[in-house]
Amino acid sequence: MTQNEYIRKMQEIDGPPSDVEEIKLRSRYLRGTLAETLKDPITGSIPEDDNRLMKFHGSYLQDDRDLRNEREKQRLEPAYQFMVRVRAAGGVLTPEQWLVMDELAHKYANGTIRLTTRQAIQFHGILKWNLQPSIKEINDALLTTIAACGDVNRNVMCNPNPYLSEVHGEVLEWAQRISDHLTPRTRAYHEIFLDGEKIYDSRGEEAEEEPIYGPVYLPRKFKIGIAIPPSNDVDVFSQDIGLIAIVEGGKLQGFNIAVGGGMGMTYGDTQTYPQLARVIGFCKPEQVVDAAEKIVTIQRDFGNRSVRKYARFKYTIDRRGGIEWFLEELHRRLGWKLEEARPFRFEHSGDRYGWIKGSNNRWHLTLFIENGRIRDWDDYPLMTGLREIARIHTGDFRLSPNQNLIIGNITSQKKKKIEEIVERYKLATGERQSALRRSALACVALPTCGLAMAEAERYMPSLLTRLEAIMEEAGLRDEEIVIRMTGCPNGCARPYLGEIAFTGKAPGRYNLYLGASFTGDRLNQMYRENITEQEILDTLRPIIHQYAKEREEGEHFGDFVVRKGYVKPVYDGRDFHAR
Repeated sequence: MTQNEYIRKMQEIDGPPSDVEEIKLRSRYLRGTLAETLKDPITGSIPEDDNRLMKFHGSYLQDDRDLRNEREKQRLEPAYQFMVRVRAAGGVLTPEQWLVMDELAHKYANGTIRLTTRQAIQFHGILKWNLQPSIKEINDALLTTIAACGDVNRNVMCNPNPYLSEVHGEVLEWAQRISDHLTPRTRAYHEIFLDGEKIYDSRGEEAEEEPIYGPVYLPRKFKIGIAIPPSNDVDVFSQDIGLIAIVEGGKLQGFNIAVGGGMGMTYGDTQTYPQLARVIGFCKPEQVVDAAEKIVTIQRDFGNRSVRKYARFKYTIDRRGGIEWFLEELHRRLGWKLEEARPFRFEHSGDRYGWIKGSNNRWHLTLFIENGRIRDWDDYPLMTGLREIARIHTGDFRLSPNQNLIIGNITSQKKKKIEEIVERYKLATGERQSALRRSALACVALPTCGLAMAEAERYMPSLLTRLEAIMEEAGLRDEEIVIRMTGCPNGCARPYLGEIAFTGKAPGRYNLYLGASFTGDRLNQMYRENITEQEILDTLRPIIHQYAKEREEGEHFGDFVVRKGYVKPVYDGRDFHAR
């Protein structure tokens, strides 16, 4: 399809294409003027058009909002910096790769590593002149930043499941195959960030193509995650494509496919909402890459390219004709039909901490990493301890979807040495943290995220301390409650799947949500709007105490608040705003 045909098709569906679609179309497969603007020594910034394209390469421009006012007073430009996101399918790294990440954090970034809720690594504070060398060194370590952001399929998540080791290895392989298959084919990434050389083709530049994405890629970001029951730590129903591994007799039989999940929404616009992916059928392992590709092409061809906030895959399904329409289109493109979905059962969405022996007689150690931030504090040399482990470890490092870190595939011979390092550096294995803190997620928010309306990562620990006191009063210190916080409504920490959740409205003010399920298959609902910390505590204290006294055996907090009528159960995002 030619560029003009793409423009005509976009206009036919939802109206004139947005400015972002025009930028992508003019970009020559994501090149724009990036090569030139990154060399400009006058400013630490880049033009907005190039920033839009930079996201496809795994980075985007930020500034330190803590310094914004002071720098403005001094008539200085904002403290521009770049976030760089490293994509690793399933969140698995070798110890050698971990050491490279550690080195890059100190060499180019702000001395920290951030584990994301999508099993990726983020660096913050990278200056423009260091972008190219940092990305090249990431690539040299056999990792990549391409498609870590942007209107493409992002990092493919995979349950790190330490207690079904053989199955995890097989599922991880399929995650990697899906990821590789859906990675953009543009040569721009290599030209701009790796060797600096334009790659010539005998057919000419106009012959370059994206066989899956086309010249304008997808209307918005696209996310895929694979869960292995009984664990739903990837929050499989929050994904554009959620794959549920069906294991029978210890063998992988295939995947149930769920489609149309997503967390983001816009305040004040009830046409936007979080949504749960819906299970549509089952496929065999060898069919899953084909199925993923065809689902992506449906979103490519029918997603809204006029208004970006309506462009996510969940809206494409809900507004084009629902699941029946989608299945008909999918089967037409596949040339074969999905089988009936197989039974499955989730029991939790959190991590299992400490030492676990896998089915392959290897050990796995899950460490608690508060909000995914890895650094050395004065009284807690976390980063140094992990560096020491990486120097002797012969297995792998697994990034958890809950922002924790699993030291995986530890041999019996190495286990004692790693235990000694854990003890020496007092690395957190979850015993000293409350169940509430262990079950918490928060996005980065301030000072680097330009969308943040309130704090999240920096504030969540102190709020948890106050909530822990209430839990202690009620005798619930060891009770797991899924709790999430984001600085805005876009949902990076999957707040709408929290039994208790907060989204930022303004500095020091949050919306409070209650009632999601413990296993991640029901959305929550707003209970209080635009409230302060004291109002949060005053609201939650009586509910938590009532839960302690009146819960049924085995009843989770989210189920309790629904049963007691604090909020209604929400299984379809189109009911999310109903009160």
